[in-house]
Amino acid sequence: MSIHIIFHEQYYNSDYADDPAALPGRLEGIMAVIKSKPDMYHIEKPEPASDTDILRAHGKGQLNIIKFNRLRYELAALAAGGAIKAAQTAYNGTPSFAVIRPPGHHASANSCWGFCDFNNIAISLLKLYSEEKIRTAFILDFDFHTGDGNINILENRKDGFKVTILNPESVDRINYLSEVERVMDNLTDADILAASAGFDHGIEDWGGLLSTEDYRELGRMMKQTAERLCQGRRFAILEGGYNHAVLGRNVNSFCEGFE
Repeated sequence: MSIHIIFHEQYYNSDYADDPAALPGRLEGIMAVIKSKPDMYHIEKPEPASDTDILRAHGKGQLNIIKFNRLRYELAALAAGGAIKAAQTAYNGTPSFAVIRPPGHHASANSCWGFCDFNNIAISLLKLYSEEKIRTAFILDFDFHTGDGNINILENRKDGFKVTILNPESVDRINYLSEVERVMDNLTDADILAASAGFDHGIEDWGGLLSTEDYRELGRMMKQTAERLCQGRRFAILEGGYNHAVLGRNVNSFCEGFE
């Protein structure tokens, strides 16, 4: 089974911000690896998320703040749309990875930081929930930084949507993988699995912890758990990862396990 890569050439545009996530060259390395493996990857273009989609996760004030900068809003809405397409593709039975930016897991309902604007993963899952396709979800957030926006928007909801989020806390790589495995082995209810896939925890990135092979193992565990619980429904969304020289390799490794 091939993995569907959700990508739009507009994501290459670095003019929307001057932070590390927006730097030129960051996505080019990922896409070079993906395009070199046509038997493994199928690339699809997304459409921008609508304001209705965004407002399921965010207040009008947050939406209007991002709209104040036209290019920033265009890229953020397209990123959220990429996440929605990834979630829909996964729900329909094909694993997917959204190579998008800006990232989103630090975006809460009425605020954002950490290079994020809209919470892409929350918007995508709430879209599926609003369509009554899912009632539960599991998120593995393996970014170097805890996804506070994911937690703030998706945990302890009052609308009946139940989301379990794991931000592994172990500081040793063996224990880190064991922590993920333990939680996934004990997971009993998820209609879809999603990853806030930040690669800045890599040995050659900011976190200095996970190897390229470790990302393959994280992908494999997600695949195994999705096949056990929810007919294989799984998708991932790019968050952090700032060493351009290794980012493509690490994304590909995760996808090899995830496929």
